[in-house]
Amino acid sequence: MERISCFSKQFQHVRPFQSKFACFTPSSRHHFTDLYRFLVFHLNPFWIHLCYFISISFVGFLVLNVLDPKNSSKRPKNLDMFFTSVSATTVSSMGTVELEVFSNTQLVILTLLMLIGGEVFTSILGLGLQLMKNKFKKQDKIENRVGSVTAELSSKDPTAVDELIEMGIEKRPVLKHSELGDVGSEIQEFPSEELKYRCINYLGFVVLVYLVLVHVIGSSLIFLYLILISSARDVLKKKGIQMQTFAIFTTVSSFSNCGFLPTNENMIVFKENSGLLLLVIPQILLGNTLYPPFLRLVIWVLKKFSGRVEFDHMLKNPNLIGYDHLLPSLHCVFLSLTVFGFLVVQLVMFCYMEWNSEALVGMNSYQKIVGGLFESVNSRHSGESIVDLSTLPAAILVVYVVMMYLPPYTAYLPIEDDTRSLENRQNGHKRRGLLKNLILSPPSYLAIFIILICITEREKLSQDPLNFNVLNITVEVVSAYGNVGFTTGYSCQRQLKPDSNCKDAWYGFAGRWSNKGKIILIVVMLFGRVKKFNMKGGKAWKLS
Repeated sequence: MERISCFSKQFQHVRPFQSKFACFTPSSRHHFTDLYRFLVFHLNPFWIHLCYFISISFVGFLVLNVLDPKNSSKRPKNLDMFFTSVSATTVSSMGTVELEVFSNTQLVILTLLMLIGGEVFTSILGLGLQLMKNKFKKQDKIENRVGSVTAELSSKDPTAVDELIEMGIEKRPVLKHSELGDVGSEIQEFPSEELKYRCINYLGFVVLVYLVLVHVIGSSLIFLYLILISSARDVLKKKGIQMQTFAIFTTVSSFSNCGFLPTNENMIVFKENSGLLLLVIPQILLGNTLYPPFLRLVIWVLKKFSGRVEFDHMLKNPNLIGYDHLLPSLHCVFLSLTVFGFLVVQLVMFCYMEWNSEALVGMNSYQKIVGGLFESVNSRHSGESIVDLSTLPAAILVVYVVMMYLPPYTAYLPIEDDTRSLENRQNGHKRRGLLKNLILSPPSYLAIFIILICITEREKLSQDPLNFNVLNITVEVVSAYGNVGFTTGYSCQRQLKPDSNCKDAWYGFAGRWSNKGKIILIVVMLFGRVKKFNMKGGKAWKLS
């Protein structure tokens, strides 16, 4: 009996610990939920996106640095490795090292970085956050209304049940519909909120299937082309690149509009393979400039076959869904016309000025037209190329600079755009805060970045003016800001003072910059990846 009594006394000391532990789990879960709600509702999307890309770039750098390259003696420096990781994550394809130094495993890691850094993939994550936000809003409404009814029903007997609920030991009793009365009917009826929630859910599934299908079909077609066409297959065989890796890598890079390719020369070695270029062109358009029209077309087809009200609601009220890539029908029409208009202008200019150039020697008329079309498509945020940009006339380079600067959904709209929501219109009339007044316009930031790089590379600008000039630096900075990847490169033959130790390499012009210049370009790539949050900057400045 004494042993039992002693054991019971010891057990009494354990019970409070168990009760505290039982209270800790719901309490910690409650704090975690509050933290998540704070991040979803109060944290600026700009900082969420910026932290996402920085963290992914850092993780990619660590993984790439751990893995061994093809040749251990050609291991890139840490800064160049981090530069490559940031370039892949921000889908910029700015290079400071030759991609053929990377092993097959490292190429797989770069493929994953481009995939999760692409606009379509990140938009799926944004839809997930929007679903959680709507879910929290709905829960808050229900909890507030149920809480008021519960307080009204329990006003006669305010016992210790509330204390137990706060401690997490007891749960709040679920009230029946008969007990809620009129309030219960209000809680059950959230037609607009519930429909919006279902629309976002369906839209996320549609975008995910769209993403998967384009990658599966695109990589399969490229792989099949490599099997059938020996000239393209022999190029990869000489370079030691696996066909499966090349097919998947090229599809992911093209759809995400990154522009990286496993070959050092990019698409120059495939400039005569018009079939391969024609397979890549639709992937580039489907992942960027023509993504909204094709997404709307897919939703329209699903509506016709399924007849679900969610798809009809998406098409009729695209602005209420809150998905930036779902545009109204008229906007999609003018966007498509604008895209094709830019392509025609660039194609005509390219063929007129480059038809008999050395870059297109050995190509027939059909191959030249396809190559010009491929180059024109890639000037809008993709960056793959069949020619050395340094050999192009200055007029074409200026046109490419303009094309790289324009946002992907730039469209000529000769109508009054009255599609903004009431909330956005009201916010537009509010007084801007101090920080918003200090924000500059995108051209201002580009000018600042160009000036900073001209300062860091001032010695090379004076000693090697044919390679280091303001136009080449401008092309590189605007390309990084637009996340394109076009580069004029560097040529030892253009040196005024020839250096016997200089060797031409197949990487971007930034590969010859100083470390300070590379760090500035990293900032430019990150800033360019989140530029959509700053497109309306500089409104506080009045020039008249």
